[in-house]
Amino acid sequence: MSGFDRARLQRLGDIMAAHLERDDTGGLAWLAARDNDIAFGASGVLTRGEEAPVRRDSLFRIASMTKPIVAVGALILVEQCRLRLEDPVDDMLPELADRRVLVDPRGPMDGETVPATRPITVADVLSFRLGWGLDFEAPWPQPLFEAMAELGIGGGPPQPQVPPDPDEWIRRLATLPLLYQPGERWLYDTGSDVLGVLIARAAGQPLDMFLQERVFDPLGMVDTAFATPHLDRLGTTYTIDPASGERMVYDPPGGQWSKPPAFPSGGGGLVSTVDDYHRFARMLLAGGRLPDGSRLLSRPSVEAMTSDHIGAGPGVPGPSPDGSQGWGFGVAVQVRRTLPTSPVGSYGWAGGLGSSWANDPGERLVGVVLTTDMFTGAYPPPAVTRDFWTGLYAALGD
Repeated sequence: MSGFDRARLQRLGDIMAAHLERDDTGGLAWLAARDNDIAFGASGVLTRGEEAPVRRDSLFRIASMTKPIVAVGALILVEQCRLRLEDPVDDMLPELADRRVLVDPRGPMDGETVPATRPITVADVLSFRLGWGLDFEAPWPQPLFEAMAELGIGGGPPQPQVPPDPDEWIRRLATLPLLYQPGERWLYDTGSDVLGVLIARAAGQPLDMFLQERVFDPLGMVDTAFATPHLDRLGTTYTIDPASGERMVYDPPGGQWSKPPAFPSGGGGLVSTVDDYHRFARMLLAGGRLPDGSRLLSRPSVEAMTSDHIGAGPGVPGPSPDGSQGWGFGVAVQVRRTLPTSPVGSYGWAGGLGSSWANDPGERLVGVVLTTDMFTGAYPPPAVTRDFWTGLYAALGD
């Protein structure tokens, strides 16, 4: 199979650089890999107004691209039979036993409730059907996330230094009713943070230590962590003030990712580089194998992770408003092609602080793009991300 068309890769780099000229983003790095043909590009600076350029080893806050990594951590424990997909989480997370469920899932959190019809299972948590999370079809603000913000356990973009330790985090979450019955509906985000607590208890060690030993070290992901001392390689993340429309700093290099958090967020806490994330993505594309031929995960586990578990389609809530994406374990899965860049069977996810990744098994393709600027909405993705995927698929050599 051919790799990339070099002239079209150059065009992709030019397209990415043009977004810097328009100030859509301050800095970005991208990587594309097709079998052994690997291309990299970088543009802009780590912090606007300063001279340090984005380089290949620059660090970015990858936000929700943390979710697939944590899902892999859980599947490692499933393969060891320390977690079982069909089992209730009650033994590991007794705080979540005997749940109450809101009668009106979009009503106030102190509204009428009924008992849960069954316990939350490990599979519910992995597939985001545990009954808590962001409802992509409901208006904002949403009562659950307002309540979580009041409890200091989330409710908005990642803020690593805000939540308490995992035991206290899960205790506070357990004071809130579920929005839907376990298994009933896909809801975004909260499941990955619950999963992080579940992994730590099943493994008998903190989530950051477990991921370091069982995922990052085997993969050679030397720069991926919940905090970094390498502040000279970490950029500034920017956002847009919704009131004024002006750009503002969301987090500077010496901000919330500069020291370890009390709560390592499985939903959005990691920093990484394009090469580190490629190492992770390449393992999945290889069916769980490491470059030396050994395995991090079995092929059936990777296939389960990257298969749709929510029955995506018309009328089924999921990650895409047109129903073309299902949800596996920590990843969106393309079940219907809508664009040249969305073949059936491809999978991946994005991070709201400015990142995007996908694997395309049919093309043996990995793409990663990391930027310094937060998304301004859930859908559609920003133009810089969409243009990356358009340019990448246009650069295929066959």
